[in-house]
Order: sequence, then structure tokens, then C-alpha cells
Amino acid sequence: MEGFALDVEEGEAPLYARIAQAVVADVRRGRLRPGDALPGSRRLAQDLGVHRNTILAALRELELEGWIETAAARATRIRRDLPDPKPRRFAAQAAARSSATIGFELGPGMEDWSSPPPPKGAILMLGGMPDLRLVPASALGRAYRRIVTAPRSAELFGYGDPRGEPALRNALAETLSRTRGLAVGSDDLVVTRGSQMALYLAARAVVRPGDRVAVEALGYRPAWLALRHAGAELVPVAVDGGGIDVDALEAAVERCAAEGRKLRAVYLTPHHQYPTTALLAPGRRIALLELARRHKLALFEDDYDHEFHYEGRPVTPLASADRTGQVVYIGTLSKILAPALRIGFVVAPAPLLERIASLRVVVDRQGDRLLERALAELAADGEIARHARKMRSVYAARRGALAAALEAHLGEHVSFELPRGGIALWLRAPAVDVEAWAAACLERGVVFQTGRRFTFDGSRLRAIRLGFAAETEARLTAGVRKMADALTCIQKERALHRAQR
Repeated sequence: MEGFALDVEEGEAPLYARIAQAVVADVRRGRLRPGDALPGSRRLAQDLGVHRNTILAALRELELEGWIETAAARATRIRRDLPDPKPRRFAAQAAARSSATIGFELGPGMEDWSSPPPPKGAILMLGGMPDLRLVPASALGRAYRRIVTAPRSAELFGYGDPRGEPALRNALAETLSRTRGLAVGSDDLVVTRGSQMALYLAARAVVRPGDRVAVEALGYRPAWLALRHAGAELVPVAVDGGGIDVDALEAAVERCAAEGRKLRAVYLTPHHQYPTTALLAPGRRIALLELARRHKLALFEDDYDHEFHYEGRPVTPLASADRTGQVVYIGTLSKILAPALRIGFVVAPAPLLERIASLRVVVDRQGDRLLERALAELAADGEIARHARKMRSVYAARRGALAAALEAHLGEHVSFELPRGGIALWLRAPAVDVEAWAAACLERGVVFQTGRRFTFDGSRLRAIRLGFAAETEARLTAGVRKMADALTCIQKERALHRAQR
């Protein structure tokens, strides 16, 4: 092959990979045919003006992909049994495949409570969204690089402990002991891919099909779905400004017993109740733990945003006062870092942790070892603690800015209590059709959640959960102005409609 040449395209891929792609392109065009011999590596390097090692790497790539065959003392040739150079028609048309007929019956489905993606550029006032621009990405990237280049790093690419990386479990145990009053060690918790997995595994380990589980009547629907998937029949219990109504819960326990049914567990968010942000009243905390002890209830305590407390000392979890092994404590790092970094954990008595770890193997085998080790390094360096302090300061300012804007522009229409913590406000709007308001705001590029999303029976509730963490103070203020404009337009349209009747 005199004057061998390739059309090597520019790009971000390594040069050896682009040379290999150029050879494949010539095979597909027919310039190179099955059985054709390629020049030797030295000649190729000379013709293409590159280092011979680059050519050797390209040839290795082509051989691994099945395009060429090599043998000692013989020319390198294009294989006669080539990989399929053109995808089959069916595989090339993903859209057609999605509508293919299914040839078997499906099992029971789950309620789909996902939300459509918000419009590009919208002001996101969703109640659980942190500010992704503030993620300590550079520090995380450095931690990853240190891990993968360290001696014996290859072992991290293999199977690990289904309970989570020991280094991260140690770091979490130290943090929980220091900041939340939990006397735990690394063997007292299991790391999961987010708090939703932690609850799902705990529910599967505790709940038997047909058991009843009490939940807050205003609450977090994905948690309810996890409990239902474990076989639970849910019993809603009222919440108010002091959190879950423990007297109503006790009445539910007694009612279940009278019906010959066991109320097995309670799922609740006592620290910044979701969605109302209320704190569980001190007297109720004591009464709840005593009720759980008497009736042998499991308490699934979801402490999803403990770090975000702005006034006074944060309230310690129920688990810190548990002396009889009733509380299954669930937490996460995803709120303080980013939702994509799926790190949750569960603290529970040893027999339950053993079951959770066994279930974890069935569902997911193990977590992301590299991520878990990287976060352990960030914790050891103090980076996560520094980031938490920064987020508290930023979010506290945004909470104040949102509250001030609401008072200035919507004070006649909504009421709220400034929460001591959390990343959202709970607004009551007794004279407003909040569903119509939300739709009008969406048209103006403002996204938030109405009370209906949190009611147990899906009924309408004249309330709004308004998040302040994901946007700057200026955009929060702009969002409230747009909300006020939307509400004014709705009121004018309805007044005009009444006048024309």
C-alpha cells in the first residue's frame, strides 16, 4: 500500500482512537476490504506523521473491536468476518421499538408521581431543590483523582461491603455523634443510594404484607409509595403546627387493635415536617417515644435536611432519645451536596441492619465505592462541614429575601410563619385557587408545588410549598413579583367574568 493515507478527523478523543475510527470509516466506505493488508506500524507512523506507540495503540483498539487480525511475522489484515458495519434497521430506530407489542403480562404497577421537567430558564421555587451551582465540584474532583491514582486503588473497582465503604461509615458515625447526639459507630449504620432507598429497604425488612403503617396526612408521597410497595396499608394521621398529632396517632393504634389489625410502624419527618416545616413539639416527642415503646412500634424517622437550621441549636433527632430500639433513623447527604450524589444512610438496631444489608445485596449489591470513598475524604478534610456552614449562611439569606418579597407583594393574599430551618416556606392562601395560580405562574416561568401534591387523598389544599434554596435572592424576588402579577391577572379575569354574567 504505497502512500497510505487516512482522513483522521479533529476532535477531543485521543489521537490513537481517532486513527482507529478513520480505519473503520475506510472499511465502511469500501476503501479497505476484508483481507486487505495494512502497512507495518513503523510505515504507518511515518506516513501519518505520528509516534509509533500511537499507531500500536490504534491497532490494539482495532483488534479488540474485531476489525483487524494480527499474527507474529505476518501482515496485519482487515478481518474477513467483520463486525456488523451497519446497524440492523430495527435497532437503528429507537422510536419504533418503544411501541413494540409486549408478549407477556405485567405485574402490578406503581403510582407515577414524577413531575414534568420545568421550562428552561424557569425560576425554580420547588420545595426540595438545593442550589446545584454551589456544589463543591472542584474539591470532589480532586478527591476522585487522589483515590483513583493512589496505590492499590484498583481494589475500589471491585466488589465491596454492601453496608457501604468503611471510611464513609466511620465519617458518618463521627458526624452523627458530634452534631446529632447519636451514640453510634461505623457498625451501627448502612450506607445506601439516597434516603429513598434507605426507607425502602427498612420498610421491606420491617413491614409484613397487610400491616398498617401510620403516616403524616400531609407528607412525602414517594415515601408512601415505598411503604405501600412493602405491603403496608397506610393510615393517615393529622399534622398541625406542632408536627404529627400524637393523640390522633394513639387513637389510630387503638382503632387498628380493635379491628384485629396490627399498626406496625410510623413514618414521620419530625425535624422540619414535610411539607409544612413544623417542628415536632417537645411534649409530643416524649409522648411519641413512649407510645412506640408500649405498642412496639417502629418509628421511621426521616431527617432529610437536618443541616439547614438557622435559629438556635438544631433539635436533636428522636433517635438520640431512643432507649428501647424503636427508631429507624434515615438521613442523606444529597440535600447538602446534590441530588445526583446518591448517598443516604440508615441507623438502626443491629438485627434490622443485618436484614437491610441482605436486602441491599438483592436490590443493588453495593453502593458507588469511588463516590463513597471520595466523600469520606471530603469529610476527613472538613470540606463537607465547611460546605454545610456556607449553605446555611446562603440559604438563611435567601429565606429572609423570600419572606420580605412575599410580605411586600403578596401580604394580602398569603400567610406564613418563618421556619427556623429547612429550605422552603409553607404558605396558606385561603382565598386563592392555588391550582389556577400555579398554572398561571408556570406560563410566566415560575415553578412551585401546591398543597394538593402533599395531601394523602390528593384533595385540593389552599396552600403552597415555596422553596428558596435553588435561586438567588434577586431571582426569588423576581419570582414573587411574577406570582403577584399572575394572581392579579386571575382576579381581574374572574371579576370581568362575573360582571358579564
